[in-house]
Amino acid sequence: MIRKTNNNILVPTDFSDVAENASSHAVTVAKAYGNEITLLYILEEGILGGLFSGSQSDVMRDAIQVKLETKAKDIAEKNNVKVHALVDKGKVYKTIAGIANSNNYDSIIMGSNGASGLDQIVGSNASRTIQYAEVPVVVVKQNSTKDSGYKKIVMPIDLSIESRQKVDWAIHLGKKFNSEVHVVYTKSSDEYLQRKIAANINLVNHHLKDSGLKYEVFAMEDGMLDNFANEILNYSNTVKADLILVMTHTEKGISELIIGTLTQQLVNRSESIPVMCIHPHETGFNYNY
Repeated sequence: MIRKTNNNILVPTDFSDVAENASSHAVTVAKAYGNEITLLYILEEGILGGLFSGSQSDVMRDAIQVKLETKAKDIAEKNNVKVHALVDKGKVYKTIAGIANSNNYDSIIMGSNGASGLDQIVGSNASRTIQYAEVPVVVVKQNSTKDSGYKKIVMPIDLSIESRQKVDWAIHLGKKFNSEVHVVYTKSSDEYLQRKIAANINLVNHHLKDSGLKYEVFAMEDGMLDNFANEILNYSNTVKADLILVMTHTEKGISELIIGTLTQQLVNRSESIPVMCIHPHETGFNYNY
């Protein structure tokens, strides 16, 4: 079931290079689906209140609004897409998610430098936005320079029923971008688990075959589970993937240690390949195909 959306992609920006990459990525998607784009700049309340008086804060907000509107106009004129400018204040990830959720945005496309140190544990703004957002989130990195669309999509499949929903997403995207879908899963030496994995893979095969899309299935050996995220990234780099498609919250590996960490690991560690994170039963982009 397709979620009713406002046909608009939310793109948080701080005018950095990685935010610029996210904007370029959003333009590619917007052109493919006929979306509009909203550039969002967030003023953190704590910083404003601590450093500036009320009048100074207003002046700062007005200056940023002008800069953002100029940026929006430039993107719109160069790419023939409709672009809006929005300045808000609050906690970065909660504000992004709140605006997207309450206004039925198709998706959030945001830049991220990844996370290191403590952020790898508590999460970067990107991983926290994924946690709070009810809409799909595409995380674009500093080195994500290709904007030719999703020609090759890598889709890890695990034991969960929700994991199968990624197939619908891959088909939606694949038909729009004429994609090649790469299904990645792990073998298990446990007979019961292997049967469950095989059932999921058979279903995936069935749907992808019916879709008419070109696809490949790659089986990782049981031992690779210790570093599943890295193996997915290595494979994605090898096939020159344009997107990694994952479900949030419900990704389940054979090892319980992987549950709840795979999405964040992929978001943090992917250096150049965008990662699309979707919630079970969410749809996102206003698909017309």
